Amino acid sequence: MPTVADKAPAARERTVIDQAVAKHHGHPGELLGILEAVQSANAHKFLSMDALRYIAEETGIPPARVYSAATFFALFNLDPQGDNVICVCRGTACHTRGSRDLLEKLCLDLGLHEHEVNDSNQADKLALTTPDQKFTVRTVACFGQCALAPVVEVNHRILSHVNERTLQREVNALGQRRK
Repeated sequence: MPTVADKAPAARERTVIDQAVAKHHGHPGELLGILEAVQSANAHKFLSMDALRYIAEETGIPPARVYSAATFFALFNLDPQGDNVICVCRGTACHTRGSRDLLEKLCLDLGLHEHEVNDSNQADKLALTTPDQKFTVRTVACFGQCALAPVVEVNHRILSHVNERTLQREVNALGQRRK
């Protein structure tokens, strides 16, 4: 009986990986390009462990190095992401201007309140997805947009000087579009 470690990615994912390997082979940043292409092609924008193993196998890069790259860069996700991704900045400027309160209210509004976001260690590395897969709430260390604090990114669009009302309006608008 095959184990989880023996599981191969689906044929479509193998094709995507094979194409990404062929495209990026021998180029600077080869592994990052492959990981980005594979994640972008995934419906839930994440890299499965099966995909990481197959990438290692096809490139000859040690599996530990592939996994290390996928976990080091915040760009990559090892868990399925929701249809909409909301990132709350936890940098110093955003924190002092209320990003923790925004994060707590957002989680409450999306029904993620059972997850503890009051512990500063957890809030700095939060990644939660709603059970219906419509929303993923993440935190980032800093967007580098301190003059615009507090900053929230919604589906790769930066929102500045965010307050609870504007964030709630954004989330409601996304919910309306998904129906």
